[in-house]
Amino acid sequence: MELSILIVVLPLFLFLVLGLLGGKMKPSVAGIIGTAGMAICAAVAYYVAYQYFFVLGKVGGAWTQLMPFNFEWLKFTECLHIDLGVLLDPISVMMLVVITTVSLMVHLYSIGYMHGEKGYQRYFAFLSLFSFSMLGLVVATNIFQMYIFWELVGSSSYLLIGFYYTKPSAVAASKKAFIVTRFADLGFLIGILILSYYTKTFDFGLLTADHAGLVVNSMAGQSFLGLSVATWAMAGIFMGGAGKSAMFPLHIWLPDAMEGPTPVSALIHAATMVVAGVYLVARLFTVYYFAAPDVLDLIAFIGAFTAIFAAVIAITQTDIKRVLAFSTISQIAYMMCALGVSGYGGEEGLGYMASMFHLFTHAFFKALLFLGAGSVIHAVHSNEMNKMGALHKYMPATNWTFLIACLAIAGIPPFSGFYSKDEILAATFENGTLVGQTVFWTLWIVAGLTAFYMFRLYFKIFWNGERTYDDHHKPHESPWKMALPLCILAVFSLVTGFIPFSEHVANDNIPFHTHINSHVALMSIGVALVGIMVAIVFYFKESRTPSQIAKSMGGVYTAVCKKFYMDELWHWVARTVIFNYISEPVKWFDRHIIDHTMDGLAWLTQKASHAIRGLQSGQVQFYAWFFLFGTLLITVLVLFL
Repeated sequence: MELSILIVVLPLFLFLVLGLLGGKMKPSVAGIIGTAGMAICAAVAYYVAYQYFFVLGKVGGAWTQLMPFNFEWLKFTECLHIDLGVLLDPISVMMLVVITTVSLMVHLYSIGYMHGEKGYQRYFAFLSLFSFSMLGLVVATNIFQMYIFWELVGSSSYLLIGFYYTKPSAVAASKKAFIVTRFADLGFLIGILILSYYTKTFDFGLLTADHAGLVVNSMAGQSFLGLSVATWAMAGIFMGGAGKSAMFPLHIWLPDAMEGPTPVSALIHAATMVVAGVYLVARLFTVYYFAAPDVLDLIAFIGAFTAIFAAVIAITQTDIKRVLAFSTISQIAYMMCALGVSGYGGEEGLGYMASMFHLFTHAFFKALLFLGAGSVIHAVHSNEMNKMGALHKYMPATNWTFLIACLAIAGIPPFSGFYSKDEILAATFENGTLVGQTVFWTLWIVAGLTAFYMFRLYFKIFWNGERTYDDHHKPHESPWKMALPLCILAVFSLVTGFIPFSEHVANDNIPFHTHINSHVALMSIGVALVGIMVAIVFYFKESRTPSQIAKSMGGVYTAVCKKFYMDELWHWVARTVIFNYISEPVKWFDRHIIDHTMDGLAWLTQKASHAIRGLQSGQVQFYAWFFLFGTLLITVLVLFL
């Protein structure tokens, strides 16, 4: 298991090599080095997963935590210190497989997709940095190590989203993603500080041990503004997760992040940045459940609202990457909902397992969707689906693999998305509380909307009547370097649903058995089929019906198309509230109080220096007079006092 450190260190080494020496290499060599290095990481990750799940990981019928590498980095007290190391347990090992697999597919795909691009070597260096950051995050042994890599993930995404730095929209998108997630990360940092202040530790093992007894006991009876300190701490930590995972209202950065190269979008949406928030809540789930259960209800409600909010917007988008972006927001919200309604242990913990299961399956079919979209964009030279159609005749491999991904995300059996999404719906349905029932019906509606907008996307790209393309720019199938990752990910989208996930992942680390809830399964399949049938009627062939319906809805359709004006609202908040009522007072305080105080100290020092400069006149008589006066003064003080 000591080899697991190689999975983290090798991408960092690749980043340094490609970043420092990439300019002296041929572009093709940089791509081969980056891809070969990630292939080694993936191979080691699969070996570690095999060793953990089939050889070393289970002790006494329960999965255990292994720490093959750990050292003390910064020490504050005997108890409070920051370590750097590798923690292996079911969810971290699962994430190692997901990240390295998707990253390898993105690297291989990028060799063909980014061919001829300026900054080719720089691109692969940034990919390696992104992979290193996320891998370091998931194997963190303590919450502060996670925070360090959390910020590295944000920096890496900034570099990749803004890769086309001569393009103003890409620069604006990278800054938007960075600023919004930094704002959320302030809550994360405050939550960490509150938690560590009371518990005197950052260590995940201590925080989650004995049903989070350390957190419960150390924060018992402590409150602020009517809420327990534990609630404030865990809500702050969730704020960081909500920012990274683009939960409402911090979702506004994700659609704009599509300005980066399409393979980057696949990596961000499938295996790295947006799943970090879900992973954070899962890692600290024991603390949430036993110390701050009210925050779990908040997570469930925010997730449910975000899921339906993003799904409704996706219906109206015409940029194929933005449709997939809002789809990601909706699917990540599914995972948050499952964590929010989960109990603890056995079948009670079905929601936790379902969330991790959906994270696992979603990574493969969402990466497939983005890479398929990249293949289409590469052929058509446009993101607008209105400029596409009938591409099934020109791009058969992309057509079939994209269809598999659409069926998976729509939740049609036997594709992987059906099994993981069904477990989430079953967890919410069986929750029994008002929260669970509200979330269930919301997610059930979202399942139908998901099937509709995904097949709207599919039909408008690959079917939707006849299209004539310019002979000089006639679409063609992508080269094998791009087609091979599509085929591999399609296989994963087909088979990963058959993994008995509950036997490997549980919030109490004790395996349990699950079964398909036939009632919930029939409901989810039924609503998905309805969504697909509506999409067939509207979009399989050229039809004026969708545009007529859009016109009849008037301002409602416009509001949805404009994403409910959330960007405009945030812009108003930033300009009117933050700039005028926060930034301006701070600026005034800085200029009039801080600057004038410093200027006053300088003026006072100058005046005092001018007044006493005579003390250093250089006249011996003056020094003798002061010596005599001082001697007499000391004599008087000694005699009389």
